[in-house]
Amino acid sequence: MKINEIMVTLMRVVLGIIMMAHGITKFQMGLDNVSGWFASIGIPGFLGYFVAALELVGGILLIVGLFTRYVSVLFAFMLIGATISVKLPGGLLGDGQGAGYELDLALLVISLYFAGATVRGFGLDQLLFRKKEQ
Repeated sequence: MKINEIMVTLMRVVLGIIMMAHGITKFQMGLDNVSGWFASIGIPGFLGYFVAALELVGGILLIVGLFTRYVSVLFAFMLIGATISVKLPGGLLGDGQGAGYELDLALLVISLYFAGATVRGFGLDQLLFRKKEQ
């Protein structure tokens, strides 16, 4: 076991847990409420359903290390959209009214890493598809 593989696995699992938790929160709020909130800020309401499902299912997939590259690309697009459309006006650390985009930025960079990296740590991608990691 290499320390690099352990650290990359830990980074992927933590990203998955964070995204899954955000998805669970959206499901607990009620998808109609999430859709309504999206619509109220000028984002097509149907994207609320997609984002909730992506965060929940994609988070689980990252935790187990399955389809890591594809899920990470989707997360990157989602995070770019969230940052530009919702968080950017509040600034990096927020404006006292809402959260800033510091977490979104960190999650975006981690997602971009997994979208392009050859080393993704231990997971089902490695076991099922027998990709040799470098």
